[in-house]
Amino acid sequence: MKILAIADEESKYLWDFFEKSKLEGIDLIISCGDLDPQYLSFLVTLSSVPVLYVHGNHDGKYEKKPPEGCTCIDDQIYVHNGIRIMGLGGSMRYRPGPHQYTEREMKKRAARMWPQLFLKRGIDILVAHAPAYQLNDGRDLPHQGFQTFRTLMDKYEPRFFLHGHIHQTYGKEYKRYDKYHETHIINAYERCVFDFDDENLKDHLR
Repeated sequence: MKILAIADEESKYLWDFFEKSKLEGIDLIISCGDLDPQYLSFLVTLSSVPVLYVHGNHDGKYEKKPPEGCTCIDDQIYVHNGIRIMGLGGSMRYRPGPHQYTEREMKKRAARMWPQLFLKRGIDILVAHAPAYQLNDGRDLPHQGFQTFRTLMDKYEPRFFLHGHIHQTYGKEYKRYDKYHETHIINAYERCVFDFDDENLKDHLR
């Protein structure tokens, strides 16, 4: 299954210069947050594939105008073609506003999903906006990752962890790809296409 992961910055390649052929072969689109809701609506309309999303810390506007035709998977496990996808959006709390959480609050969110995790017998993809703690995150509070995500990866060993929030312009902290035990970690900043079943993922990311 080929997946387009997106986050943080609308891709001019897709939005300003769109051709339907650019999404040929894509089976699923996953947004890791901080994108214009109209951008997501545009992609679901012209691609005819499901668009799933979690909220980023700048997505308060979604409350009044959510992306049409798309599915929010925050605090849910969504199953697509047998692939179990868990969503936990938001960033570390650093100021008043929606979609920001302390470590304790994020831990409680994950704990409330235990019945879903039990019934689904785990997850294949963990989708977040923020990174995991000390896995390509920033050391400043706004860009610090969550230990909760490491705990989930330790316990359930999802094949993928997708996140955004750490931009390419941040320099050495930015990595497109990393691996934590058996979990492939992908920073979805702008856009990234990958194959769920690719055994040599690192060599084929684009």
